[in-house]
Amino acid sequence: MNPSGAVLIVDDELRSRESVQRVLAEEFDVLCAANAREAEAVLAGDLVQVILCDQRMPGESGVDFLRRARETWPDPVRMIISGFSESEDIIAGVNEAGIYRYITKPWHPEKLLECVRDAVKLYRMQKEPGGAGSDAKPSHETLNRVLAERRREQRRLFEFDRIVHEPDGPMVETLALARKATQYDISVLITGASGAGKELLARAIHFGSARADKAFVVENCGALPDELLESELFGCKKGAYTGAYQDRIGLFELADGGTIFLDEVGETSPAFQVKLLRVLQEREIRPLGATRPRKVDVRVISATNRDLEIEVREGRFRRDLYYRLNAFPVHLPALAERPGDIPKIAGSLLKEVNRAFRRKIEGFAPEATARLVAHDWPGNVRELHNEIQRMVAMSEDDAPLGAHLLSARVAATLRANGGAPPKSLPEESSFGEGLLKDRVEALERAAIARTLRYHCGNISKAAESLGLSRVGLRAKIQRYDLRRDAGHDE
Repeated sequence: MNPSGAVLIVDDELRSRESVQRVLAEEFDVLCAANAREAEAVLAGDLVQVILCDQRMPGESGVDFLRRARETWPDPVRMIISGFSESEDIIAGVNEAGIYRYITKPWHPEKLLECVRDAVKLYRMQKEPGGAGSDAKPSHETLNRVLAERRREQRRLFEFDRIVHEPDGPMVETLALARKATQYDISVLITGASGAGKELLARAIHFGSARADKAFVVENCGALPDELLESELFGCKKGAYTGAYQDRIGLFELADGGTIFLDEVGETSPAFQVKLLRVLQEREIRPLGATRPRKVDVRVISATNRDLEIEVREGRFRRDLYYRLNAFPVHLPALAERPGDIPKIAGSLLKEVNRAFRRKIEGFAPEATARLVAHDWPGNVRELHNEIQRMVAMSEDDAPLGAHLLSARVAATLRANGGAPPKSLPEESSFGEGLLKDRVEALERAAIARTLRYHCGNISKAAESLGLSRVGLRAKIQRYDLRRDAGHDE
């Protein structure tokens, strides 16, 4: 057990929790909660000295949660972290929730550490005027038991069986491949459209592998310039560049023994690709400003929404790095390629939103489901999640969500022809009859036929419009006997 103290991070965003956890974990025991319910379960164990809570969370603000927590658990020092700094929130936090500090984003790691150190000191002063505070620390056995249970919960959360899909849909092959990848310590490249759930699949691979008890860390390679990305991944020594005020451990070193997920790896520059290739070949890193390399044992899972084979041919991505990353390729189909999964995914997301918003909405009305299935979802699962959040926020009661709550863009999906479906396609009323699987297939067949006719039978253009591969579209054309609507590839 770390003697410095125990900190509870409350944030609904997984990556935000992990970012704060990485900074604090070397000095403190860190517990995480995604919502108020999980946070209350942790606080009930009397383990926590500091609560670090995000202000903007669905259903309940950080100030509201800390106000309630103060009544039941007055001892932990409470702090808010937020990208917003409205004066009313600050005043409410200080006056009503007893907020010790209000930390604004983007935060500096050293400043965040200083704030938490000061908060732990304050906690111990409050518990014991002499400041020794030996009985203010949670017991070694209790804290280890809670941390172990949290790891088990996280492992259950990202099991393959929790990834929602139809038993005969295109995700079956994807998940079968991903399960194979858990058995071998091999680099995996996940391809697929943005928002399709590549990070979720990467987590499932990690937590299904022999490295499950070690760290899983994430970096979006397209979000930072080269120098900062190199510092983030490989670490740096104090003074290595302007703004490097202290030694910093890189994510590769933090992930030692575990897995690093490099999201949007196709966005990296050729100069950075050379450095990444060396790390993968030599299995060692050299922090910026350091004179000696350090060995690391890290499994790399990378992801991209680009076609890296095209990027290689056109000279934007190194061929040797591509082969290093692509040892085990897994393609994640876009939501438009698996409309049969949409009702189940929507139901799962609604449960998640209900928990976050403290609602009890009972599913979707049939017409709303039909329109969700018919929409092409260019933003994939992320866009669907946002749509459901909006529907819940707009609803007045806990009745099933109706089509009138859909955004104009989604609601218009089946109105493309002024409310009347194209000739020779099934009437919209027929989509409301029969088993759900039959209704979904009727909608999918209609959407493909309509798109093929719009593009005069051009399979390549229709596939691009639908977010499908040409091979995938040809398979669906054969399945639904739409060859009369299809003409040529180019």
